[in-house]
Amino acid sequence: MLPLKYLNGYPEHLQQRARELLDAGKLGEAVRKRYAEPNTVRNDRQLYDYVQAIKERHLRQSVPLGKVLYDGKLQVVKHALGTHTAVSRNHGGKLKASREIRIASVFREAPAPFLRMIVVHELAHIKEADHNKAFYQLCLHMEPDYHQLEFDLRLYLTALEHEPG
Repeated sequence: MLPLKYLNGYPEHLQQRARELLDAGKLGEAVRKRYAEPNTVRNDRQLYDYVQAIKERHLRQSVPLGKVLYDGKLQVVKHALGTHTAVSRNHGGKLKASREIRIASVFREAPAPFLRMIVVHELAHIKEADHNKAFYQLCLHMEPDYHQLEFDLRLYLTALEHEPG
């Protein structure tokens, strides 16, 4: 049986349905049909502005972001779709901290709602380091369809990995 790493932990009946669609070569088509809105955030500058707009709306009091960019190595190296880091630098005898968000390059081509979901996820880590109840409540505050988008993103990634073209 085909392992579906992105769907690990979901109920077996959902994994089985995904396998059926995958075997029929229709999983990617089903996801693309549901999420037809194209992503217009193509470069790092647009991504920074996009993330800042969401941050300003929902996390106005949080620490400023120093850098936001698409990272082509993320999915391969860290097995992550996005990362958030606090980078500390010594500047003139003072320690300065800067927050960075890196988003996997796969989101440059992904449907717009999936980019929003991963950005919301990484922004939530600014306030909540762990994937706990407070973290997911914050995600839901910023994106009410967060859980559905996360599941559908996992279907999309499964289709990308297993379906040709």
